[in-house]
This record gives sequence, structure tokens and C-alpha cells, in this order.
Amino acid sequence: MFPKNAWYVAAMADEVGAERPLGRRICGAPLALWRDAQGVAHAVEDWCPHRGAPLSLGRVCDGALVCGYHGLAMGCDGRTVAMPGQRVRGFPPVRAFPLVERHGFLWVWPGEAALADPAAIHDCPWTAPGHADDWAFGGGLFHVKADYRLMIDNLMDLTHETYVHAGSIGQKEIDETPCETRVDGDVVTTRREMHGIIAPPFWQMALRGVGLDDQAPVDRWQICQFYPPSHVLIEVGVAQAGRGGFDAPPEAKASAVVVDFITPETETTMWYFWGMARRFAPRDAALTAQIREGQGRIFSEDIEMLERQQANLSAWPERALLKLNIDAGGVQSRRVLERWIAREQAPDGGAPRAGAGAAGGPAEAAVVAVPVAGPAQVPVRQAGGVGA
Repeated sequence: MFPKNAWYVAAMADEVGAERPLGRRICGAPLALWRDAQGVAHAVEDWCPHRGAPLSLGRVCDGALVCGYHGLAMGCDGRTVAMPGQRVRGFPPVRAFPLVERHGFLWVWPGEAALADPAAIHDCPWTAPGHADDWAFGGGLFHVKADYRLMIDNLMDLTHETYVHAGSIGQKEIDETPCETRVDGDVVTTRREMHGIIAPPFWQMALRGVGLDDQAPVDRWQICQFYPPSHVLIEVGVAQAGRGGFDAPPEAKASAVVVDFITPETETTMWYFWGMARRFAPRDAALTAQIREGQGRIFSEDIEMLERQQANLSAWPERALLKLNIDAGGVQSRRVLERWIAREQAPDGGAPRAGAGAAGGPAEAAVVAVPVAGPAQVPVRQAGGVGA
């Protein structure tokens, strides 16, 4: 289950060029994406009204999407504009999807077009006018054979790092340190701070990148924020111990935002757009490439685990799962999703308010302190996931 009245990342901007369309399934809908003669990106159903061929197998000619089967030319509004030897006025249109290019991504709205408001697209401060030179961003894309909610669970509970990423970002102090889960409207935040520890290998590399001692004690933080429908941004970093942690001066720390834009493809597959935006050494292209390579290896470890987890869940759908204290971030995120889906299914439907993806709603905040370990173990049926 996934909300459709929402903005999802359909592609990185540079995936869609001027000559060839891109086919991609988003929330169950097959799309063809292309750029018109002015370079503006568009998305329509990946369906030719002539014989049902995928339009994404065609080409772009004079800004129109031309079917690769018999040459039907499709306009950006989903209406046929030409076809060799044919009058096209009566051809049935295909569906056109709202699409906005922003922050280096193409955002698509798979739900009711009349409800699409570009103001609800999530803000990305590393691309803000006047501040882009202060940041460096590097990332990539993975196709993952797992329910997108499993990725949200994974990112909102970083205790798995100790085990899945033991050689890079994991360390025992993550398990040993309590975290706090907070819900503000539709935004879920989990926060963990570790003090006076030795940085793990990935962050030792980052410390060297900013000229700091990679063996000196540091304070480390992880602040995970879920924004519906499926975006997780994680503020991470290390600072010289005793210098203020998250609030340490720039010269005493290495910090970044881990970017996770998760787009459902089907009920059991997803497109995972990942990256890291950092404010230290932003002009160091070699460091950007090194971080991207390291982050890609880390996420590859997650993918293997999630795909095997999905295979187990599909093989044993009747088995119950446990909901533990460490799952609080994922549990609360799923509850937000359930509210969004229920709102769409209500008779009057509805779309998020402008900016809801970035700031959440006006609901009163709820704070849950999560201990390192606890006895709470509640069986939950897979049909509702760990967020039931």
C-alpha cells in the first residue's frame, strides 16, 4: 500500500535526455518520461493508443514522444499530435502525469492531477539559491526487490548498523545509547547522540578529509527524519569530543545529510534514490567520489538484507512479527502512512497541504523515550507490518 496523492522522485534529472525516453514504473503505474524541444520534462502513461506498445521504446523527435512501433507522435498532454498516413483527431488520449524538475530530480504525482501542488515538494537546503556553493552532493540509484516500507523501517532504526555495517559505520555504542522518537504532525524524528567514542572507519575517513585527528575521541549524532510519503533525511556527523556535538563549530566537526528518496515501484519493489549532502570540503571532488563509493557499498549491504527479508515475508505471510522498542521510528512512520492512505480512500479524498512534505501538519507533538533494551515485544501480523 502506498499513497498516490503525493510527490515521488521518478528519476534523477540527468537520466532523461533529449533523444530517448525513459520507462519507469511508479506506484504501480508504467510511465514514459522525456524532454520536449525546450528541455522541459514530461511524463505520460507508457502506452501507445494505436497497438499498446510501450512509448518508452520509442524516441524523441521535435519535442514529441514518437512510438517505436508505427511512429505515432505523442504530445506532453497525452494527446496524439501526428502519425504517418493517419488522421489523429479522434485518437483516445493517454494519461499525463504532473511532473516537476527540482533539486536535481524529476518529481511525479501519480494520484489525482488536480490535487498536485508543487509547493508540497520536499525542500532540499543543499540546492537553495545562494547556498549551493556551501554544499557538495553525490549519490546514486538502486532498484530494490522489497516493499518500500522495509527501507523506511531500516532507515528509522539505525541499530542495525552495528551488525549490517560493522566494517564501515557500525559500532557497539549505537546499541548501547538510548534514542528518542518524536512525532510532530506527519514528521517522525529519531535522535541518538554518542559521546566520547572513537569514530568508525567511514567517519575516520571524513575526519581526515577535514584535517582532524581520526583517532581522537568524538561525539557522534544520528537524527533520522521521515517525511511522507517516503522520504528519510538523516543528519549525521562527528565532532571533536566536548566541542558541542551537533552544535560544534564547523572547524571542529564533519557532518552531512544522508538523503533517502524512496519510490515504490510495486507492492514489493522500489526505486531507491540515495546520496549524501555535506557542508565540509564542498569543492573536493575526489572526496565526493570517495564518499559516494563508500556510501554505495554501505547501501548495497542494506539491499541484500532487505531483499532476503522480503523473500522471507513473501514465503511466510502468515507469520507474526515482533514490534520492539527499537522499532519506534518505523512504527510511527507507518502510522503516518496509514493515515495518508486512509485519507485518500475516504469518500472526499484529499491531498497534503502545501509544504506538508517538509514541515508536517499542525498536530500536537508526541515524544517517546526509547530505552536501550526493554521487555516490550508485541506480535504484529505482517499484513499491517511492524507499524500496525
